[in-house]
Amino acid sequence: MSCPTTLVWDDGYLGYDFGPHPMSPWRLQLTMDLAGQLGVLDRVEMVAPAPASEALLLTAHTPRYLEALRAASTDRRYTGFGLGPGDTPRFDGIYDVSALIAGGSVRAAEAVWARPGAHAVNIAGGLHHAMAEEASGFCVVNDAVIAIHALLAAGAARVAYIDIDVHHGDGVQAAFYGDPRVLTVSLHQDPRTLFPGTGRPGDLGAGAGEGTSVNVALPPGTDDEAWLRAFEAVVPSVVRAFAPDVLVTQCGCDTHIGDPLAELRLTVDGQRTAIAALHRLAHDAAGGRWLALGGGGYNLVGCVPLTWTHLIAEMTGHPLDPAAAVPDAWRATVIGRAGSPGVPVRMGERPDPVIAVRAWEPGSEAVIDRSIAATRSAIFPLLGLDPGDPRD
Repeated sequence: MSCPTTLVWDDGYLGYDFGPHPMSPWRLQLTMDLAGQLGVLDRVEMVAPAPASEALLLTAHTPRYLEALRAASTDRRYTGFGLGPGDTPRFDGIYDVSALIAGGSVRAAEAVWARPGAHAVNIAGGLHHAMAEEASGFCVVNDAVIAIHALLAAGAARVAYIDIDVHHGDGVQAAFYGDPRVLTVSLHQDPRTLFPGTGRPGDLGAGAGEGTSVNVALPPGTDDEAWLRAFEAVVPSVVRAFAPDVLVTQCGCDTHIGDPLAELRLTVDGQRTAIAALHRLAHDAAGGRWLALGGGGYNLVGCVPLTWTHLIAEMTGHPLDPAAAVPDAWRATVIGRAGSPGVPVRMGERPDPVIAVRAWEPGSEAVIDRSIAATRSAIFPLLGLDPGDPRD
């Protein structure tokens, strides 16, 4: 099945550059190069973004925060509002490139809303930690929040946001914690063991939004089979019960076994399988409207370009064979720059890329099954679902 897919891209995205830092813009360029050499980009409509206007930025951030970003753009000594030494240092032009990335996610949202069944992707987006008045966790402007507001303004009555980054999607959850129009679902490493330390199963939303925040806290060491079991035991049920008009996904790939900043153990094949599940869910539950954003991912060679190339290919309806060879020209470029002997030779990692997922069973004492049960027990009754019935 071919799916109309828009990819929003601008070389200006590469200016989102903290210098020597885990979040290197090279991961974006490597993805675009790999997708191009594999012919994946031939199947998308590529469009350029316009920078998000101040009015759009204000749907997620305060006026004084935007003032701070403008000041930080030119003042090399600037600190404050989460910018400075540490995770999220300021850099020259930080306001403009952040607005450009946010504008890219809005442009993708517009493409998705323009016609039923449309898909769109902004791999530079998914900056899910930024708060209304604070940069956090490498994230300066929360493009996901802005894109969701754009969808609501365009006429979407209900938006489902699914975050598969290894870190909790705290900024998006915080923005919509009391809003019944937006379901936020985050699968992430147990917050007792990883930044930002939020996203427990009992965080359910507030007021009119109670029951619209869903959190699955995964134990360190969770592998492909366990992660996919947790996804299947929670996500399709809650999304279908919510009945969204559009699906927004943050597709961070720092769940990878080789990621230097976290402790889950997924392979590229596990991530590819998760992306395919999101694609099916978009068609089953949201009329095919699917907006995908990038996010975290710090294994710059062995994971990010492969997984996000699989993402783009999956969105077009023409997924790549995991046995497909990584192009020699791409490998040569990477080896020439990084000198890495571990450059992948094919698009998958597992000997058998087909992952058998055992269904969740109530009463299981496996650590992952207890995590699943905690989330189902907390959220399912609020959505009219039976937490103990595997069919729900």
